[in-house]
Amino acid sequence: MSGEAAPSPTRPRPTVWVNFAASEDGRIAYAGGLRARLSSPEDLRRVQQMRANCDAVLVGVGTVLRDDPSLRVHWDVLGEPPGPSPARIVVDSRGRTPAGARVLDGTARTLVATAEGCSRTFPAGVEVIVAGRDRVDLGALFERLPGLGVRRLMVEGGSEILTSVFRARLFDRCTVYHAPVIIGGRTAPSVAAGAETVGDAQAVHLALVGVERLGEGYLATYVPR
Repeated sequence: MSGEAAPSPTRPRPTVWVNFAASEDGRIAYAGGLRARLSSPEDLRRVQQMRANCDAVLVGVGTVLRDDPSLRVHWDVLGEPPGPSPARIVVDSRGRTPAGARVLDGTARTLVATAEGCSRTFPAGVEVIVAGRDRVDLGALFERLPGLGVRRLMVEGGSEILTSVFRARLFDRCTVYHAPVIIGGRTAPSVAAGAETVGDAQAVHLALVGVERLGEGYLATYVPR
């Protein structure tokens, strides 16, 4: 992940790069969470290169339930011979990841972060990390990742994970592919979810550091302000 922030001795967590695609009205899926392919072919290639360059890719269990992603590197998109894929991290407080989910297929290292009350057992080879009492504490989880060999972390979503990472300021860089489409509606998920922001002090302010045309859309890069 070129251009990443330098590791800091005062920040015992990985370098965190948030990446997602959104419509021009800030939606990341269609009504009811139906998957929307918002990235252009050029952006898909960029995302695969990001995966290839990181140590782990993190998503929430909601993304697993809706999209069943493999979170592996699609080397054919890069036009390169198959190589190692990053570790896959699923934030799953209550153990809702389906037994047949592709992230549990054993083809790449997989870590599942759960809360203390979770009694779910996972297949052999899946590393379970308990971080948080009732739900996963992302700050506590991130602090444990360097000790597990994860120093460059890519966060892909969905809305709840993105919101938690943003509001806790647990990221160093954010790239957004803006697709030239308007989705609208009331049930199409937006980039951010969760509790209402009642004032400027609760808003997450970003600094724009780059914009480039990418296929039919454009890529904007931000860092925390």
